[in-house]
Amino acid sequence: MDTPAPSAVTNAQLIRLGIFGIAMGLLEAIVVVYLRELYFPEGFRFPLRFISEQMIRTEMLRELCTLVMLVMIACTATGKFILRFAVFLFVFGIWDIFYYVFLEILLDWPPSLFTWDVLFLIPVTWVGPVLAPVICSFTMIGIGILFILLDRRYGAVRVHRSAWLLMTAGATLIFLSFIWTSAGIIVDGGFYRDLAGLANNSAFQTVVASSVPEYYHWELFAIGEALILFAALTAHRKTARY
Repeated sequence: MDTPAPSAVTNAQLIRLGIFGIAMGLLEAIVVVYLRELYFPEGFRFPLRFISEQMIRTEMLRELCTLVMLVMIACTATGKFILRFAVFLFVFGIWDIFYYVFLEILLDWPPSLFTWDVLFLIPVTWVGPVLAPVICSFTMIGIGILFILLDRRYGAVRVHRSAWLLMTAGATLIFLSFIWTSAGIIVDGGFYRDLAGLANNSAFQTVVASSVPEYYHWELFAIGEALILFAALTAHRKTARY
């Protein structure tokens, strides 16, 4: 018979979860070293080189597996939904920050925090300056630790519907800031007629690969971050009142 996971997240668990996140960051960086050696031996830059549909699908599958791993480690760590959410945020943030730390060690990249990078491929290509995902990662780590500490002190974390809506709205704005370039290509190129088939649309992938992002919508990112932080502050106040 399985032993149920403990409710509270201990310091020892946090250390182990942090080590797991660091190891994931190193593993991801190693994969990127291989990919850049194959496709960008002279150095990673935009416009991107054409990558086969099979490789794109493989990368999307790898990214999906990464998300599954993060969700499963969070589910294993605790039995409470809000703490699972907190652990997911914490490990995700650690993973992403150390991914860039190890890229710097292994490839001496990025040259600047304002260097553009491909961040994700699901459901379309995400791009943005490295600084943006790093800020997101620190925010995720901070909120994750906040919720864990609130649970330890008060026995619960009260995140009301309004706070969830604020966090969702903020995350959506940040997501839009990352996919703005791809979304523009979808609209301008008429690819919106077959959104479900974009991953297998070679014409769309070719246009994405040849595009050079010029402007990042920091205003969307800033508003999104503000909404998320305000939601976290609201959750803290609501929890501390009881």
